[in-house]
Amino acid sequence: MRREGAEVYVRLLEMTDAEELLGLRRRNADFLLPWEPRRAEPDSTLEVQEAQLRYMVESAALDRSYHFGIFMLDDKMVGTITLSNVSRGSWQNATIGYFVDEAHNGKGLASEAIRLVVRLAFSEIGLHRVQAGVMPRNPASMRALEKAGFRREGVSPHYLQIAGVWEDHVMFAITQEDTAP
Repeated sequence: MRREGAEVYVRLLEMTDAEELLGLRRRNADFLLPWEPRRAEPDSTLEVQEAQLRYMVESAALDRSYHFGIFMLDDKMVGTITLSNVSRGSWQNATIGYFVDEAHNGKGLASEAIRLVVRLAFSEIGLHRVQAGVMPRNPASMRALEKAGFRREGVSPHYLQIAGVWEDHVMFAITQEDTAP
């Protein structure tokens, strides 16, 4: 599963991405610390990264979550974007989460990657809705979602534990009806 844009392309992560993903996570460890849940096992070794990738590949095969790499057109990985918590039945929903390498922030790459993954979610994965939660102190992430066509739906107090603290999140969503044909 792959989709290409003007600046980046997204594709499902594969086992062969382990070393590049490990380097990306290591370079951005301090940058991501205030934005991510604490991990039981940090992705600090190749073995741990490979185990996480095995889980990611298996999760896509089981229709539970889809883990994409964000790549520049020269094939350099600059981030990740995930559709998690896939729910079927009458909801057809998933939660989107993403990050772009600190060195590439502010260039519109996250918005483009979000748009690409939403298209995949609706056209190939068969979802109807994609939602996201963003801490109010992360205006750049909120702008990326809004530029990708997401609407703001409200605030969920104490929504997710980030860096050991239960954080409020501004909730965003997009449905198939929100996208141009």
